[in-house]
Parts: sequence; C-alpha cells; structure tokens
Amino acid sequence: MYNREYQGDVCSHSHSFFLDNFIRKLIQNPHRIVGQYIETGNTVIDLGCGPGFFSIAMAEMVGKEGKVYSVDLQPEMLDIVEKKAAKKNLTGRMIFHLCAQDTIGLEPEVKADFILAYYMVHETPDHAAFLGQVREVLKPGGRFLLVEPIFHVNRDHFNRITRDAEHAGLTVLGTPPGKGGRTLLLSK
Repeated sequence: MYNREYQGDVCSHSHSFFLDNFIRKLIQNPHRIVGQYIETGNTVIDLGCGPGFFSIAMAEMVGKEGKVYSVDLQPEMLDIVEKKAAKKNLTGRMIFHLCAQDTIGLEPEVKADFILAYYMVHETPDHAAFLGQVREVLKPGGRFLLVEPIFHVNRDHFNRITRDAEHAGLTVLGTPPGKGGRTLLLSK
C-alpha cells in the first residue's frame, strides 16, 4: 500500500481510493474535524493532502475570499485533487503545491490561519525540521491541527512528536477529542 519511492511509509497515489470514500466521510467527517477552526476568508494549508479528502471540504469552508493550499509530494495526488476541485468549481480558491519530502517549500509570503496535518507527520523523515517549517508558515495566533493514527503511532512516538513541536516553537493548546487519532492543537 505504501509508495517505496519515498522514505518512510508514504501512502501511494495508487491506493488513494482508500483515503476518500463515503465510509470515511461517515467516520472522519471533515466539517466535524476541522470546521470549528476555519472561517470564511481564511488561508488554510492541507499538508499531505492526498486525494483532497480535507482540501475540498476546507475550500468550501473558506469561501470565495479564502485560499486552500493543497500540499503533497506525489504529483498524482495533486492531479486527483485538482480534478475534484474543478468538478466542484473550487479551483479559483485552491493552490496545488508539489513539495519535496524534506521541505514544504511554500513561498515565504504564504501565512496560514489554519494548517492541517492529518495522518502524515509520521511519514516525514525529520519531524523536528518539518514542524519548524510548519511554524514558519503559520500566522501568529494561527492554529495547527496535527492528527496521527493510533495504528501507526504509539504513545511514545506521539510524545516525541509533541516534544518536537514544542522545541520548534509551537504551543500546545490542547488535545481535542473526536478527531480520529492522537491529536494536538497547536499555535504559534
């Protein structure tokens, strides 16, 4: 199921149907998971967006005045998101950004009100460096929701990610329940 082209366990684009389907929407509803953090006009970043499960919903939430940066390291995933966005007439508020595995690579002027990293931090080769980059693209007072799967990330590993986030200069605001895994809500 994983893409061996990358370090770590990066889910392959050839299995993207597992990441965006009706059953997942019932279990991990994007509006329930991120809706309380997003307002009309916000700039939002979906890190490791995959086939756009969260990106498309977030583009609806930010409205015509907002922007959603869908970021992934597989061009095939970004192609899938872009096609979905076009079908829903959301392309004008979405930016599809191909990153490298070791850098997010957004322009320095991009600053987000909200960032989502859903089930992907464990796929990064250097959590501390990645979380430092997240801090750089987050606006002061912006929020960052980090969710990791219980079946991939044990409590000790999650505690290391939490320490890395704090060392990167992010402040833990809490661990909101009902998000589908081990969670951290952070701020700059």
